[in-house]
Amino acid sequence: MRNQLSRILLILAAVVVSLVFLYPTYQDYQYRKKLASLAGQDSVTYLEQNQDAILSARLKRLKLGLDLQGGMRVVLEVDVIQLLDDLAKNKDDNFRSIVKEIRSQTTTNDESVIPMFGKKFADRGIRMSRYYGNIRDTDNAILAQLDGETARAVDRAIEIVRNRVDQYRVSEPNIQKQGTRRIIVELPGVKDEREVQSLLQGTARLEFRLLKDAEVTYRVMKSIDDFLSGKVEGDTTAGAKTAKKEEKPKDALEELLGNNKPTTSDTTQEAQVVREHPFFAFVQRIVQNPYEGYVLDKNRDRVTRLLARPDVQRLIPADIQFLWSARSELSGTEGNKFYRLFVLKRQPELTGEVIVDARASVNPDDNRPVVNMEMNSEGSREWARITGANINKRIAIVLDNAVFSAPNVINKIAGGHSQITNMESPNEAKLLEIVLKAGALPAPVSIIEQRSVGPSLGEDSVRSGLNSTALAFILTVLFMLFYYHNAGATADIALLFNILFLLGVMAGFAATLTLPGIAGIVLTLGIAVDANVLINERVREELAGGKTLRAAIDAGYARAFTAIVDSNVTTFLTGVVLYQFGSGPVQGFALTLMIGIVASMFSAIIITRVIFNIMMNKGLNPNFG
Repeated sequence: MRNQLSRILLILAAVVVSLVFLYPTYQDYQYRKKLASLAGQDSVTYLEQNQDAILSARLKRLKLGLDLQGGMRVVLEVDVIQLLDDLAKNKDDNFRSIVKEIRSQTTTNDESVIPMFGKKFADRGIRMSRYYGNIRDTDNAILAQLDGETARAVDRAIEIVRNRVDQYRVSEPNIQKQGTRRIIVELPGVKDEREVQSLLQGTARLEFRLLKDAEVTYRVMKSIDDFLSGKVEGDTTAGAKTAKKEEKPKDALEELLGNNKPTTSDTTQEAQVVREHPFFAFVQRIVQNPYEGYVLDKNRDRVTRLLARPDVQRLIPADIQFLWSARSELSGTEGNKFYRLFVLKRQPELTGEVIVDARASVNPDDNRPVVNMEMNSEGSREWARITGANINKRIAIVLDNAVFSAPNVINKIAGGHSQITNMESPNEAKLLEIVLKAGALPAPVSIIEQRSVGPSLGEDSVRSGLNSTALAFILTVLFMLFYYHNAGATADIALLFNILFLLGVMAGFAATLTLPGIAGIVLTLGIAVDANVLINERVREELAGGKTLRAAIDAGYARAFTAIVDSNVTTFLTGVVLYQFGSGPVQGFALTLMIGIVASMFSAIIITRVIFNIMMNKGLNPNFG
């Protein structure tokens, strides 16, 4: 009996956890339905009032893939052949002929270019040192160097694309490398093809910009806060009049970054703070770092909308600009994500064309990661002038209007060799290296495939997927009822739990549901009852051998267990292989298949056994047909 109680508690716990994970999906559906029924200012007001809850539900819901939600899928190709052409120190007819042959052979496939490149030179009996490296370098050494350069070029392209998509604020994008030089970008909900082309193919803009002084930063932010709160009227010149009474916002980053969900008692107080400081309530500043503001991820869109208002834009001096940090960070206590908001000079001091190299390394003095940056002669002169005139000021490294780093200038830097310190991790240093090299020897990126999935097509896919799943479920249920009677009904009940657990686990791990994923769910339905078929047939054999019903059920489960485990483990391993080596659609199928296998074993072995035991304890003998 104790074993029976523990199983019941385990099943209830699994059901509760699944429902908790799926509840945000239900919330998100209700919010979307409500927003669709509103229009104009009503929808804006509803969004403002429920922004935090809407964002929370959207982040935690069961996500839909591009084929179900609609959007765009773009395949980019990095032109590594052009990069190899740019890297060559010498070009003649042989070199141009090889480049032309390589380009014609790679137009229809994603074969690695470097081995083909080396083979062409070897077939002609030409040493590659004539065009790359120095005379003492072997062909293998040169090919290794070129392979590293092309790999870094693709990494730079991926980072630039990821940064632009992040700044575009696309919900749940998917960016992944395919082969050696292609990048797949999936943008759910995006419809404008020309805007996507401009976003993905435009030249990367790397700039070095000075941060405004802390006093200026505070004054501009306060003018916005005072204007939004109604303390002063807007000024269409350089800024706004300040309020008579200076009320600096509280310098407490942890109050902003902590778990600040208001309780019933302090909701009114929080609303009062927002009314009095409609800008500083969401943009916090601290004494230790007064050059920037700190904004919770959930408030970023709200602050962006405030800054984009025409009346607020008139308060911002023409020579400065608000920019976000490229990446979110985690607070030290509650682990909430936040972004930094910088106030910079609009005009860049220097652009990325002057950078010839950047390398992430480790400082031997303190074993901390650093980035060593090298500029050309023109950049060296300008960099020496800029750093000499701005000692103890901060210069932001900006890529496509996103701030990746804002180091402090310690002294004048001559010679064009600079070292950026205070990196928190080697990964951060590597990322900054990629950013700095985005303007050096950029390989062109072209769109070789672009496919749009309209919302109506996505809805049709959802409808077709649900219909196929429902049909498979109904046919499976009817077969089990017809062939195994009420024992089949028990398997059908377990099948319902199986679907609940599968969707709950997917929602809990923020998995994405795609059409192949729905196919995996349909296959899971068949696999789930397969275990019950094995058990029921074993029970039939035991009953035919003269055993009592309870003894037959015990023996049926015991003898079928090995076969169930063997078949499910082999299928699970197949799913692991598909997920590891497959692309997006294949991975979606494999993921739902693996989750479904685990859920089906739990429902077939645990849930059905509990139901049979309860039925026999109540005198209701199961009929196995």
